[in-house]
Order: sequence, then structure tokens, then C-alpha cells
Amino acid sequence: MKTALFLIAKENFRDEELFEPKKILETAGIKTVITSTESGTAKGSRGRTAQIDLPIRNVHIEDYDILILIGGPGAVALADYKEVIDLVKRAKELGKKLAAICIAPYILAKSGVLTGKKATSFPSEPAITEFVNQEVIRIQEPVVEDIDLVTADGPTSAKDFGQKIIKMLE
Repeated sequence: MKTALFLIAKENFRDEELFEPKKILETAGIKTVITSTESGTAKGSRGRTAQIDLPIRNVHIEDYDILILIGGPGAVALADYKEVIDLVKRAKELGKKLAAICIAPYILAKSGVLTGKKATSFPSEPAITEFVNQEVIRIQEPVVEDIDLVTADGPTSAKDFGQKIIKMLE
């Protein structure tokens, strides 16, 4: 059975960016696990909550097929956590598939794993600046695929994002 690891901010992740792809993956028979910087309950920016299955310090990325980073107002701060950057780099080193939505591609760029790749993101200043700094090929489309990577621009693309992840995992 394939397993997907969702990384979310403990406060202010974007609800539909987590729950829509998560439901799509689970319906397709993929096991999902949620991680964040701390254990407990995470609160979405739209009021929904998600139980964090394990804190990032306890994650063994070797156990997962894909790392999926979820956006929202709280996601920008994740790029400042060494544990998050290290997890992304380790996933890339091991050849794991990566996906990120909204502002979360900024975290991938800051980790150095998007250099030379095609990607999209929410058009925020930090993301655009980091894409330029890391020589990311920024494509202004709702969902962009590049071999072992899927990125999306925000909550309105959450369903298509989930479907592209399924296709990538086949």
C-alpha cells in the first residue's frame, strides 16, 4: 500500500488544500499520515481541525512514497524550521515524490529541491523571490507537473492537485 505524508502548519493551514487531496488519496487506497512541527491538533485558517499523527522529529521519510506540503497563512513559517528543510532535502535524496500547494512550493524552493524544475505557487513575494533565487521555472498555471513533482497555486486547485498526485503515484 502506498503511503503519503502531509506536512501542515500547526496553526493556519488552508483547510481545503489538506482535506480535498487527502480524501482523494484515501479513496484511491493510499494511506495518509499528517505531520507538523508539534503533535496535537492543528487548526485550519477556515476553522477545521486536523489531528497530527506524529511530530516531524519522529518522521522516517523512508516509510513514505510522497511528501505533500500544504499551504495557508501558517505555511510560510515552516520554511524557517531546520527540521522541515532537512525533511524535504532527505525526501529528495531518497527519490521520494514531492507535492506542494499554495505558498508551500516556497518551502521546496528554499530547500533547494526545485532548481531547474517547472513549478507554480500562490503568487506571493516570498515565493516569487525564492523561485528567482533558486532558478525555478515558474509556470503560471493552476497545477504544474515535472516528473516526480506536482505543484499547485492554491485552494481552488486542490481537487486537481489531488488527482495529479494519484496519477504520479501510479
